[in-house]
Amino acid sequence: MRRRTIKGLAVTATGALLIAGCSGGEGESATAADGRTALTVSVWNIEGTPEFNAEFDAYEEANPDIDIQPVDILADDYPEKVTAMLAGGDTTDVLTMKNVVDYARYASRGQLQDITELAESAPEGLEGLDAFDQDGKYFALPYRQDFWALYYNKGLFEELGLEVPAELTWEEYADLAKQITEEAAAAGITPAEGEKVYGTYHQIWRSLVHATAAAQTGGDQLSGEYEFFEPYYEWALDVQDAGATLDFATANSQQVTYRTMFTTEQAAMLPMGSWFIGALLQSKAAGESDVDWGIAKLPQASAGEDVTFGSPTAFAVNKNARSADAAADFVEWAAGPEGAKAVASVGATPALQSEEITEAFFALDGMPQDETSKAAFEPGEVALEMPVSEHTSDIDQILMEEHELIMTGSVPLEEGIAEMNRRVQDEVLSR
Repeated sequence: MRRRTIKGLAVTATGALLIAGCSGGEGESATAADGRTALTVSVWNIEGTPEFNAEFDAYEEANPDIDIQPVDILADDYPEKVTAMLAGGDTTDVLTMKNVVDYARYASRGQLQDITELAESAPEGLEGLDAFDQDGKYFALPYRQDFWALYYNKGLFEELGLEVPAELTWEEYADLAKQITEEAAAAGITPAEGEKVYGTYHQIWRSLVHATAAAQTGGDQLSGEYEFFEPYYEWALDVQDAGATLDFATANSQQVTYRTMFTTEQAAMLPMGSWFIGALLQSKAAGESDVDWGIAKLPQASAGEDVTFGSPTAFAVNKNARSADAAADFVEWAAGPEGAKAVASVGATPALQSEEITEAFFALDGMPQDETSKAAFEPGEVALEMPVSEHTSDIDQILMEEHELIMTGSVPLEEGIAEMNRRVQDEVLSR
């Protein structure tokens, strides 16, 4: 369905113009030009995030009296725009919570409606709900639950005569990345773009090192003590120093994306979130890439373990919503089985998990059918990517800055960890 969207700039005024015949007034729903109830929903990059339109189409089909009007915001600007919108008294009905850090900030400021009653009646199997617990109250319900796995290029593995990376330790992963890099070069294998095939690709986000270490060791990213990062940095730096991944400085300065590295077959492996599944299906359907891929469980510190990390995405009702009742109904629907089916239909991982939904997910055209991929879709434990507290934002900034210095070789690992400890203690926790 071709959907009319509202651009995120000056959204309050723009939205008012597009909602013809508004009844207006506190407690009254806005009405669209065709007489249906207008329901505005903040989203990011709607054309590149197919689950939004899949959910909106399915909800409107089940509720023909509703006209969903997305408020589209650039993905990179989303947190700042939504923060500014709410500070200015914006009336967008449903707000998409891109991460739990922003959610906690909006909830603590009283900018979201209390939907604890909906949370208490949420369906069994709704993953990620605990992340939205604010001292026993809930202000959002998750509709998507992402987790990190290891993507791999089946064609490259077959061409090199290698077994798929079903269950690796990080040491085995590092050795395999180096082996692939060397053997691909020796075999004269060249990618569709770029100069060489790397054994893997590490996106520059700190989560690959920090969130993985926290999830797999039980370390606390808000503690101010980060020695538990060290072995994970050693594996990441080992792979980088061996030339088995594009180095951090180059990836950062040239703004290289994981999608490009994997879909152009410049990287044989890629640790990444489950949201990438939908992008791969979309890319293949559009004829943009024919890479033959699968997923495996994220490598572990020790064999036999099965812990990864992830983060839920949720919908919340704006405290100033014009169509509050319709907004709450949509949020509840999105977290339920029909919303989960809509999310799964485009290759995104719904928060509500069930055998039926998993079967529907793997029935999608282009999904791998091997047992390794199916096993990876059901990780043993998914830890929250970043804990939520009043210090989260400040600590996140410090850890990002120090992470870059370590990965670019600007400071030795031991010195970088010590600086993380000092700065978080001095600049955040002791204040």
